[in-house]
Amino acid sequence: RVESAARAGEEPFDVAGRLSARYGDDALSANFDWRHRPQDDAIVLATPLGQVLAKLDRDGSEVSLALADGQRSRADSFDALTASAFGVALPVSGLTWWIRASPRAGSAFAIERDAAGRAGVLRQDGWEIVYTYADDTATLPRRLTLAYPGVDMRVVVDRWQ
Repeated sequence: RVESAARAGEEPFDVAGRLSARYGDDALSANFDWRHRPQDDAIVLATPLGQVLAKLDRDGSEVSLALADGQRSRADSFDALTASAFGVALPVSGLTWWIRASPRAGSAFAIERDAAGRAGVLRQDGWEIVYTYADDTATLPRRLTLAYPGVDMRVVVDRWQ
């Protein structure tokens, strides 16, 4: 299982959808388009009408954030970057695995499977991720509900490639 989780993080994907996050009184809703490759990531957050709010990029070991107002930030991890930019560390690193209903390699986890044997609930790194699938034959999740003390996130996947 550890080897399959490690391989899952290396598998390229393209995914698009919608997300919402709430941290205390702060909230964010956006469309997202995410291209993941083993050595790089490109994530674009936009309004429902397509106006770009932010671009997050990872190139090797450096990550950067460009906001619509021209502000730019750099850090050595997405979690550190989102913590400084948004006031809360969004689990982008974990989402590389979690969005595909797989635990992140190198960290303890607990998983509950649904009747079809797919991940139904995953607990890892202090987060609880609840998965919903489009139908009984779907292998990738359609919705993720993520909860961490003080933080709630919802991700709806509209397109997998």
